[in-house]
Amino acid sequence: MSGHSTTFLTLVNDARSRVREIHAREVPAELARVGNAKLIDVREDNEFAAGHIKGAEHLGKGVIERDIEARHPDKSTPLYLYCGGGFRSALAADNLQKMGYAHVVNIDGGWRELKEIMPVE
Repeated sequence: MSGHSTTFLTLVNDARSRVREIHAREVPAELARVGNAKLIDVREDNEFAAGHIKGAEHLGKGVIERDIEARHPDKSTPLYLYCGGGFRSALAADNLQKMGYAHVVNIDGGWRELKEIMPVE
């Protein structure tokens, strides 16, 4: 967690208090269990282009609130969000819940851990 400001971490922890969170190692089994789940990468364009989990959809944190309803109008769609480590995705997950999405999950460990256990592109 080093390198992040105290204020940013306070904001992230506040968001985490309201969203469901699972660890990256739980993701493969959870996605297999939840048939219509969408895995969403909220990292920046250049991060996604450099590598991402196979089949992940890119909706960067800067545009996800603007674009989510066009991509996933059904607010009961299970959405699993990841970023580099689980901080930006926690903020995005919190906002999607505020927009009425009922099954939003933040992935703790994010890309750093997912890439070790899931296929990447």
